[in-house]
Amino acid sequence: MSAERIVIAGGGAAGFFAAIACAEARPHNEVLILERNSQFLTKVRISGGGRCNVTHTALEPRKFSARYPRGERALIAALHRFSPEDTVAWFQEHGVRLKIEADGRMFPVTDSSETVIDCLMFEAEAAGVQLRAHTSLEKARPSGRGNFELELSGGSRMACDRLLLATGGARAAGGPQIAESFGHTIESPVPSLFSLHIPTPWVLSLPGVSIPDVELTVAGTSLRERGPLLITHNGVSGPAVLRLSAWGARVLAKLDYKFALRINWLPAVHEDAVMEELRRRRETQPKRLVAGDPIAPLPARLWAQLVQVAGVPAGTLWTTLSRAHLLELIRLLTRNELPVNGKSLNKEEFVTCGGVRLAEVNFKTMESRIVPHLYFAGELLDIDGITGGFNFQSAWTTGWIAGRAMARRAL
Repeated sequence: MSAERIVIAGGGAAGFFAAIACAEARPHNEVLILERNSQFLTKVRISGGGRCNVTHTALEPRKFSARYPRGERALIAALHRFSPEDTVAWFQEHGVRLKIEADGRMFPVTDSSETVIDCLMFEAEAAGVQLRAHTSLEKARPSGRGNFELELSGGSRMACDRLLLATGGARAAGGPQIAESFGHTIESPVPSLFSLHIPTPWVLSLPGVSIPDVELTVAGTSLRERGPLLITHNGVSGPAVLRLSAWGARVLAKLDYKFALRINWLPAVHEDAVMEELRRRRETQPKRLVAGDPIAPLPARLWAQLVQVAGVPAGTLWTTLSRAHLLELIRLLTRNELPVNGKSLNKEEFVTCGGVRLAEVNFKTMESRIVPHLYFAGELLDIDGITGGFNFQSAWTTGWIAGRAMARRAL
């Protein structure tokens, strides 16, 4: 059987996983990774604060795929082929043990992304994968003989029998344009997983304050999320905000990231029960200062600001709290509406939604339905997950499927 050349454009998680799977399945083939930057696996290096959130604790594929605002249906069958359990087993077999944190995220026991990078680099080289940094795929076209003619940076050219595009998000250079040149549709890219800017001064006075459970809604939409929230130096972030931004990526982009965000600071308590609790305090602890007596689990600093924003005069005791101020405090606790005037990308994620239209890809093989022998993997596809290891899992899954399928084409 003659050796064939398989070229993978993109030296990230999906590209490396595909290359290793392909080279291990058919060692006689020539497998080559092209990376336009000076380093490979740069996103792996910075993910999870430098710890690399490899995947999320195992869930049944249908439940796992429900964590993807875009790509849920396409990934159900794919996750049956290469699941989070398979990811854990693969890394274990290749010398990287993973641990599960309380929120379900999985990291290497070393708490270092370098462990994952070293593993992938070693296994790629051991499998005979050729690595070319500072080399980008500029153009590609079918040759008419079932293979491709490639134009690389610097003007060099080469031919290959199969081509995998794994260049990263739909905003990345090269990949989307090449996919379009082959006739593929690129769903318009917009940011996903971002924090929100809130210009309200009292909010900005509380950087670092975290609240374990809030409910967020966006006025005029059906968007709703619940979970932990972190107040930052320019607004709000944390799991609830990041999930809201992921599920609402396109809606919020259409609003130009300017909208009213409603926060229920006490979603576990019905508004009537909040009223009863405040009335109880007036009766049972009348001489306590309102501003110094927060309702659990609200942090004291947040409570004091909400009391002040409600117009409650400094030094007010529960016994002297007016009905008007009590009702305003309840409104702020359960329906606090704040203006959003922008966003910041989540420093650990850099995720965009958008990319190659999923209906144009066969998820049994990750092969194009338009151009034979052309494959896709990773974020170039219109797939993105919420924070917590889901985006890396889609990279491992689609990369592994593509790698094995490209190897089988040699049969």
